[in-house]
Amino acid sequence: MRKQKLSLYVASALLAMSGGAHAATDMTFGGYIKADVMFSDYGNGAPESGSLSRQFYVPGTIYGTSGNGQQVVDFQARESRFNFKTVTDVDGHKLTGFIELDFMTHTDGNERVSNSYSPRIRHAFVSYDNWTVGQTWTTFQNPGALPENLDFVGAAEGTPFVRQSQLRYTSGNWQFSIENPETTVTPFGGGGRITSGSGVVPDFVGRYNFSAASGSAFSVAAIVRQLDLEQVVGATQYDTSELGYGVSFAGVIPLGKDDIKFTATYGEGLGRYMALNYANAGVLDSNGEIQAIKSYGGFVAYRHWWSEQWRSSLTVSGFTADNDIALTGGAVNKEAYSGYVNLLYSPSKPLTFGVEYMHALNEREDGFDGDLNRIIFSAKYAI
Repeated sequence: MRKQKLSLYVASALLAMSGGAHAATDMTFGGYIKADVMFSDYGNGAPESGSLSRQFYVPGTIYGTSGNGQQVVDFQARESRFNFKTVTDVDGHKLTGFIELDFMTHTDGNERVSNSYSPRIRHAFVSYDNWTVGQTWTTFQNPGALPENLDFVGAAEGTPFVRQSQLRYTSGNWQFSIENPETTVTPFGGGGRITSGSGVVPDFVGRYNFSAASGSAFSVAAIVRQLDLEQVVGATQYDTSELGYGVSFAGVIPLGKDDIKFTATYGEGLGRYMALNYANAGVLDSNGEIQAIKSYGGFVAYRHWWSEQWRSSLTVSGFTADNDIALTGGAVNKEAYSGYVNLLYSPSKPLTFGVEYMHALNEREDGFDGDLNRIIFSAKYAI
């Protein structure tokens, strides 16, 4: 990503922090403009215009709407984003601020006249030396291992994918964080998702990043979390908790100019951390107690450079939840798979044109499934 940069001297707060001396601050802004045209074929009929599934692939949203046409086209520029960063040297200490906005996931606009959509915060954090506080990628995820796909996430069911507020400490190759807790639970016998923000125990994450002499880069992450439900649901008062945990291994392996990217994740009670919350973290048993749901998923992507300007990525991704259907019922999500192949062309470094074909299949425990075939044409200009 190309960034515009300017340098200036700031006073007020930074002046006070630096003991009265002027502190030099580098300010950069960046982001990109991205326009997509998506031709989609939903096996069970397309969701309504403006639905999340029409913006990008989200596992669990492609079962479709019976009676609707199967084939639709969507034009959007929602993924365009803008970010702003400052870096200040405060008496030898590095102070960094970063904020980034895009326009994904909202449905407050329409396609009839203006196609206007509200911005949302992706990242908003401050770092001081080894400490980071604010919203950014969960430490459990390695965003550097994500494949180069035109779909907004790409390999959505095979990767941890969460941005949230946290307090993180970095020491060399190690990272440790406490992060915002949120529990998603399936009612006993099935039904609508129960989302609980109760409890005072944050999610604990640790990650170790390391590299090999060949230039390969890897990470191993672990998470421990408390699944907690202390609220009234319907006419029932619940007060229950359970331990959740998970491990994730991710990496980038260079093969000359080409590379392989991958992530493999396993856990019990991961829930929203995997596959965009395709499966919940737990299920309530007949006694009203949470039982953690086991899940595992992963992806592998191979990127090949045909020349300095042309490249392609081939990606396969999958996820499975080990549901106890005696507790969850049969209408819960069981498996999700997707595959992608694309061709990208960059006539100059900041400009990229591309075409991508993706196929996705989702299946519930009762055997009901939904499939999506999509061709995406994109143009992207990096600021």
